[in-house]
Amino acid sequence: MMLKNLLLTSLLLIAQIPNSEQQFSKLKNQLEKSGFEVIIQLPPKRGAYGLLEVDSKKIWINPVVFDLQIAIQTLIHESVHAAQVCAGKGKIRTLGLKIQPINYARPFFMGYTDVHRQDLEREAYAVQTQPNSFELAMNLLQKHCQSSSSLSS
Repeated sequence: MMLKNLLLTSLLLIAQIPNSEQQFSKLKNQLEKSGFEVIIQLPPKRGAYGLLEVDSKKIWINPVVFDLQIAIQTLIHESVHAAQVCAGKGKIRTLGLKIQPINYARPFFMGYTDVHRQDLEREAYAVQTQPNSFELAMNLLQKHCQSSSSLSS
C-alpha cells in the first residue's frame, strides 16, 4: 500500500512538471511559426533573462532561467514583445492592452526613462503576471502575427 501511494504521489509530481515545459515548447513553436528565431543562450545584453532584437526577429533566452524555474515566464514576456513587433509591422509598438501588471512588477519597467519603452515593458509584465499568461501570450501571437504570415502565403 505504501509503495502504491508513493507511486501515485510520484506520478502526480511528474505530471505537473512537464506542463511548463510543454507550454515553453508550444510557445517557442508558435514564435517560430510567426517568423521569430528563439535562441537558448546568453543574450548579447549582459544580465538579461530574455531579449528580443526587433530587426533580426531573434529572441534570446538565457539558459539560467531554466535553473531559476522562470523559463516560461521569460518566454511569455518576450512573446508579448514579438506580438508588439508584429502589430507594428516590423516596428515595436504597444498593443493597447487593458490589463495591468501586479504591483510587484512595477520596479522592473518603471526604471526605464524612455516612456515608450516603459509602456512596452508594462504590457509584457502585465501579460506575464496574469494567471492565464500562457493563453494570453498564445492569443496575442495568433492575433497579431498570424495575419502577417498568412498574407505572404
